[in-house]
Amino acid sequence: MAMDPTQQKALNALESFILLSKSATSPRSAADLVNQATSAPNTYVFAELLRTPNISALKTASPEHAQYHTLLEIFAWGTWADYSSHPHLPPLSDAQSHKLRQLTLLSLSTSPSSLTYPHLLTALSLPTVRALEDLVISTIYSGLLTAKLNTQTQRVDVSSVSPLRDLRPGSIPALQSTLGAWEARCGSVLDHLENQIKEVKQKAMERRKRELRDDAAVENLVQEAKTGGMRLQDERGKFLGGKRGPGEVGGSMIGASGNDEMDLDDGEKAMGMPRGAKRGGSGGGIKGAAKRFMG
Repeated sequence: MAMDPTQQKALNALESFILLSKSATSPRSAADLVNQATSAPNTYVFAELLRTPNISALKTASPEHAQYHTLLEIFAWGTWADYSSHPHLPPLSDAQSHKLRQLTLLSLSTSPSSLTYPHLLTALSLPTVRALEDLVISTIYSGLLTAKLNTQTQRVDVSSVSPLRDLRPGSIPALQSTLGAWEARCGSVLDHLENQIKEVKQKAMERRKRELRDDAAVENLVQEAKTGGMRLQDERGKFLGGKRGPGEVGGSMIGASGNDEMDLDDGEKAMGMPRGAKRGGSGGGIKGAAKRFMG
């Protein structure tokens, strides 16, 4: 995993002071090196310098020089409030004061409730809102954090922070506990989401089954309706077929003219007329017979 560019830049800036610490064999030279490292631009991480033998030896040196070891620890993982609570620490230069306030702002950015203007003015011991805004702007331009000044709500809205603060000794167990609790919450959320996904899938399957059953039921009703219609037509045909009389062909009546022809044929036979004589002709049928009788 690639290192954050700002963190890499800070480590590179500290490298020269780590090399110089090898020659800082006296408490006085080691204390001077602490002042130089905390004042230099781009130096924002100090844990490696604290671990060097000559700087680490300051912790057991005279109180005059031991305070520089405490000062370096505050720059590594402390805050402006930590410095203010130690009145016997060496005074800070303007560059050191500005840097310690910037580092304190990074620590405060982990808690959104701490980023109001009134709280920051107190935590950083700044006299005016303009001084606070100048500090935030310089911290942003230094690449230490990404944030916006919200002058309406009097807040600093931080979106990201560079990983430049060292871990305080003894903070690993607390950090592990915090990460463990976070992991447990993530696991609980994932379990809940998986259960919801299973429930949604189960409901979708049940809904699909209902749809298939409904479609099958509709299809059955359509088939029954078609079958019932065909049976009804068959029954109607049978009913009409049973009612046919001698003058019906295929269930239809021939008409009155057919009966008339049959009656006329009977009359023609009685009058001695030929059977094949046609009605309506000039010499056939009743009219033709009448003409022949009268003539």
